[in-house]
Amino acid sequence: MTNLIAANQVSLLRNGTEYFPALEAAIDQASHEIHLQTYIYELDDIGLRIGAALKRAVARGVRVYLLLDGFGSKDLPKAYIRELVDSGIEVQFFRPKISPWTLKRKRLRRMHRKLVVIDDACAFVGGINIIDDYNTPGHVSPRVDYAVCVQGPLLSVIKHSAATLWRRVCWAYLQKTHFIEHPPKLLPAAGSMWAAFVVRDNLWHRYDIEQAYLTAMENATTEIVIACAYFLPGIRFRHALRKAARRGIRVVLLLQARVEYRLLDFASHAMYSSLLRHGIEIYEYQKSFMHSKVAVIDRRWATVGSSNIDPMSFLLAREANVVVNDIGFATELSVDLQQAMDSGAQQVTWDAWQHGHLLKRFLSWLAYGLTRLMMGVAGYSDRR
Repeated sequence: MTNLIAANQVSLLRNGTEYFPALEAAIDQASHEIHLQTYIYELDDIGLRIGAALKRAVARGVRVYLLLDGFGSKDLPKAYIRELVDSGIEVQFFRPKISPWTLKRKRLRRMHRKLVVIDDACAFVGGINIIDDYNTPGHVSPRVDYAVCVQGPLLSVIKHSAATLWRRVCWAYLQKTHFIEHPPKLLPAAGSMWAAFVVRDNLWHRYDIEQAYLTAMENATTEIVIACAYFLPGIRFRHALRKAARRGIRVVLLLQARVEYRLLDFASHAMYSSLLRHGIEIYEYQKSFMHSKVAVIDRRWATVGSSNIDPMSFLLAREANVVVNDIGFATELSVDLQQAMDSGAQQVTWDAWQHGHLLKRFLSWLAYGLTRLMMGVAGYSDRR
């Protein structure tokens, strides 16, 4: 069950254009402690800019704890990591051993969440890595992506989660840290929004994010809008979408058209026929890469986070989402998604899909079968 907490202020941040200036400003205002946890840290203009802000914070006496994923940030130069460490920033890697020759299942369990906590002032949660929006060949428009800035009582929950993961990674690799965790504080009200922090891990919270989606969809009365970069849901999720459509609820999926991971892209298309047949609307965003992991239901319930709707996010990775139950916030996100569909997406219709994509449909089912086989060999299943 999603535990909503009252009296928060949750602000929507669109793309790196809004996110990185807000993040840099918050870092520059930090006075005690910063946790930054991200899947990808790229040494481009944005990486250098955020790194410089972290160094400035350390110079003011702020304790900075930077946790990176061993696979997602594997290309970060060692010389730059040493530069950060020498400046006083503590840097750790989550599962740094990424050899493709090992058959251990744990190497697939990545830290995919993107989370920053600044003192007891604010936290940022979403899908945006530390990478420039245009750091992709052929990019002429920014990625469509989202994050939120959280203030209020929910911040203490997010801060505790960040601190706990940092401490566990240090213990797991016997790494020295000067971090001292303090008991969570009851922070004062910052607004009127009900919100929850929902994580996925491989122990106590294995299905929390998926269950939050399922519960919200089961309670939907008018509309479900999901924007997701990597969409390959399991059986329960597909059933929930189709069941909602049969109840007369408008179900809209905004997916990306540009291919980034060919196997996953083809496998996701295997879902199209069944979804379209049940009246579910599918739009493919073509203007640029869409990296979003968000949803709006009934213009009241909304989620923004790092979790895709695919086996990697729902079965393997550490993820973090914020759920907001607020009409104003949900409406703002809904309007933004509609603008993205109007300006850069093309609808996939049943007739066009059935009569114009014979080879693509065949390859999709081939890719879907291969993906299921790979997940089975790795010991994971999407039977949920």
